[in-house]
Amino acid sequence: HCTRRVPRPEGDVMAFHEVRFPDNISRGARGGPERRTQIVELASGDEERNASWANSRRRYDVAYGIRRADDLASVVSFFEARNGRLHGFRYKDWADHKSALPSQAISPTDQQIGTGTGIQQTFQLAKRYTSGPQTWVRTIAKPVTGTVRVALGMVEQISGWTLDATTGVITFTTAPAGGVIVRAGFEFDVPVRFDSDTLDVTLDFERLGSITSIPLLEIRR
Repeated sequence: HCTRRVPRPEGDVMAFHEVRFPDNISRGARGGPERRTQIVELASGDEERNASWANSRRRYDVAYGIRRADDLASVVSFFEARNGRLHGFRYKDWADHKSALPSQAISPTDQQIGTGTGIQQTFQLAKRYTSGPQTWVRTIAKPVTGTVRVALGMVEQISGWTLDATTGVITFTTAPAGGVIVRAGFEFDVPVRFDSDTLDVTLDFERLGSITSIPLLEIRR
């Protein structure tokens, strides 16, 4: 007995589309980081807390950014082109989309991304979140092309390096010398996917249509 395999329809293989969700809609969205913590309350009333995730994961709801019928049509087209939850895409988190503070311009020394060894040529873009003595380092995999600036020590490097904008990896032509701090400044997108295979559209003569919720979920690799 043999089992006949049915060919998979063209285009249903999971992939990441290097396109960004419409900025005019994401600007009005809501959402942010989520963490997963297990809390056990003991008989004494004390707590034991354990982090289930080492890193946070971001969730958004972009339904709040839809203000016109054309916005609604744009989201439906974007959803269909991504095959619902199947394909990932870029999303601009307007509350956290660059290496510098919101009020400041990007500089090549914003974030430390590594230390030279004299051998290592590749460095992953990252952003540090610091409060008091604690720091969490976030990997930045989707930098915005044309915004990335790089420095060795405190000196900007105009050339001698290349960027892979699909992974956030900086590659130097010549490995930075041992002990030299590698820094970078950049804008970045969040890799996300739709978190539902359904768009529940409500037709309304006053608003010309609305969607109750359009959840997006950060893709972690």
